[in-house]
Amino acid sequence: MKIKVLITGGTIDKAYKELTGELSFTETHMVDMFNRGRSMADTLSEVLFLKDSLEMVDSDREFILDKCLSCDEQHILITHGTDTMVQTAKFLAEKIKDKTLVLFGSMIPYSVDNSDALFNLGVALSAVQLKKPGVYIAMNGRVFDFDQVKKDKSLGIFIDA
Repeated sequence: MKIKVLITGGTIDKAYKELTGELSFTETHMVDMFNRGRSMADTLSEVLFLKDSLEMVDSDREFILDKCLSCDEQHILITHGTDTMVQTAKFLAEKIKDKTLVLFGSMIPYSVDNSDALFNLGVALSAVQLKKPGVYIAMNGRVFDFDQVKKDKSLGIFIDA
């Protein structure tokens, strides 16, 4: 099974800038994450953009949709920022019925100690291989149906809607 990995940014790919104390994008960490996790899954990664999800607009979601529809793979992982992940999942679910899509990200950047990035990648990678066609969100050790999840900002986790 070939798995397409679409990279859109989000906290998972941010890096800490020591001189300014800011988090920003330099490059994706996905290849390193797959290597560090010793993944043997057959994946093909593509960087669409590196953007904070709060800065995503409808044209960005359309671009993700087009990439999902045009790829040959039936199993797709999408990295995404957590703030608008549910919104993008709902948008994709309206248009895609015959592929398995799993969106995931992290609350702490991969490049920072004690990040949840590798754990969420592992859950998402398993889910995309096991779930039936549909759109899902993999966060905090759980796999949610796109329409049964929300981010609890006060707790910093995803919960049942």
